Amino acid sequence: MRLLLDSNRFIAYCSGDSEVIDRLDAAIQIWVPFVVLAEIRVGARLLKRGDEQAQLLIKFLQQPGVFTAHSTDATTHHYAILYAQLRQQGTPIPVHDIWIAALALEHSLVLYTHDAHFSHLPQIPTVR
Repeated sequence: MRLLLDSNRFIAYCSGDSEVIDRLDAAIQIWVPFVVLAEIRVGARLLKRGDEQAQLLIKFLQQPGVFTAHSTDATTHHYAILYAQLRQQGTPIPVHDIWIAALALEHSLVLYTHDAHFSHLPQIPTVR
């Protein structure tokens, strides 16, 4: 499975959650959205154990099969469609999560998240 990693799953990985570690070990590829990198780096600056988390992120990104997903023009089109859909449904979700969903669509990735609000976007395949 090709996974797109949400920040909550990376935090669980850092905490040693065996279920998350097993899921990531079984993945063919792991993609980390640019937005998630920013969220993790913000957290690393604000947390008492932030330096440790920042070091884990560096090591994680250097593993074979781990890639960074960056925004492209295509991402902005997916973002606009998802944003409009959520607004029409009356089910807004955080803006960063719309970017993450847009990247999942663009790259045909399965989103690995703990956030239930992605269920408002049934076209985004997710695992929890």
